[in-house]
Amino acid sequence: QVQLVESGGGLVQAGGSLRLSCAASGRTFGITYLLAWFRQTPGKEREFVAAVSGKGGTQWYADSVKGRFDISKDNAKNTATLQMNNLKPDDTAIHYCASDTLFSRSANQYEYWGQGTQVTVSG
Repeated sequence: QVQLVESGGGLVQAGGSLRLSCAASGRTFGITYLLAWFRQTPGKEREFVAAVSGKGGTQWYADSVKGRFDISKDNAKNTATLQMNNLKPDDTAIHYCASDTLFSRSANQYEYWGQGTQVTVSG
């Protein structure tokens, strides 16, 4: 069993930055589990944002955040981080971290989820 806890959300002006963290417990990440970030707004499906491979050497990004967001993973500390720069009002959403052994851009494929953290970008 894996428990994921997000932190770092908040309110920021457009053009600003936020750093989200995801801490794992219950079972170490190791190199078996990749970590992904998704986001969701009311009435919409959960949307893929970014993911990082188990070893941390491969990253995937949604086109909407490419060049602005950076995802990384620290297996020694059992944490993953999403650095979000040049934030836009469209980035406003609850952001969730998720983990599983295989990469997918579909939220349905992930077994483990955090509780989410709110990111609000004012225009």
